[in-house]
Amino acid sequence: MIGNLRTITGYDAAETLWRATVPPETVFDLWEVRAAFHRHFRRPIRFITGSAVDGSRLFLPLCRVEEKGCWSYFPGETWNGKTWLEQNRLFASGLEVSQLTELLGGDFHLRYLTDCRAGHGELTIDETGYLFHPPAFRFGIENWWQLFRRKSQKNLRRELAAFSGFRCRIDQTPEGPFQRLVELNISRFGSSSYFADARFLAGFYDMLKALSKMGLLRMTSLSLGKNVVAVDAGSVYRGQYTLLAGGTDAAFPGVAKLINLLHLEWACTQQLDEVDFLCGDFLWKPLFHLTPRPLYLLPACTKKLLAAVFLQGAVTTGDNEELAMKVPIKNRLVVCCILTSLRSMRLSGWAGSPMKKGRLVNERAPCPVMGCHGALA
Repeated sequence: MIGNLRTITGYDAAETLWRATVPPETVFDLWEVRAAFHRHFRRPIRFITGSAVDGSRLFLPLCRVEEKGCWSYFPGETWNGKTWLEQNRLFASGLEVSQLTELLGGDFHLRYLTDCRAGHGELTIDETGYLFHPPAFRFGIENWWQLFRRKSQKNLRRELAAFSGFRCRIDQTPEGPFQRLVELNISRFGSSSYFADARFLAGFYDMLKALSKMGLLRMTSLSLGKNVVAVDAGSVYRGQYTLLAGGTDAAFPGVAKLINLLHLEWACTQQLDEVDFLCGDFLWKPLFHLTPRPLYLLPACTKKLLAAVFLQGAVTTGDNEELAMKVPIKNRLVVCCILTSLRSMRLSGWAGSPMKKGRLVNERAPCPVMGCHGALA
């Protein structure tokens, strides 16, 4: 059980707590990266901290995403309604699901989590990231080529040979290359681009400037003639080369494979430990024999799921939780959240209230989980 709970809502105190708690193992652990997005999204901060009897520490760095009506991992830099920064970590090994639901009110959506299942039951896979490990190939790119079947290798080499006249430029500052990266990305993905949101665009640029200031930025640009046909933004930190975003010219099919091959070759020559191409389903990733790594999702207990349990009759059956387990929800954690909510509702006088036209009615007390009076839609 967790005690000594404390909630931080101020920016300066949140920064101090983050720096004292989160070990800087990846680029996503750096406060400067998170703060860059926070400056433009300005989400309300809610950092929860506490300690367990076994000495483990609770740390939940959250922020409120108002348009989604939920708490998300700080800084809440949404793209297409979902947060973007990866490898988020929960420092909550001693936290029970019932406590998490009680702390957050049931409305939380924490994604891109590292493998932190201990104490939380099975988590749902959110998305899969893709990694390249140079040590596995003794830092030799030709050893990597041996993974391909002879015909596949021949076809890929032929495709890449078409770009024999390309020029590669590396920059440690974002000013020039980033503008072209954004142009290429938006021309390819339109309104689905990360950078179609002005807040995300500004936050991402601030992140690159912060990485550049720390000497961690690597901008790679490929040119054919006078045309810059591909730009990638990456970061090199503690032996990890993380490709953050990129853009390619659709008029040059195959150029994405070329620039990604250059990343692999460079990582081998530098004897790096890992290249992280992040999540995102692109056909070249399985083609390149990258190593998949799942990241996880901790979803919220929603009104719709609670309503489903009510319709099953679980609230009026006392402690009979078997009915609730029949609700067709694959994620056990969500079921546990619902059960916790039901217990709270029973204690507050919601249990046994009459159903009228599919709505639960009780004028005596507000729902302790959803915070509404008299009805659960």
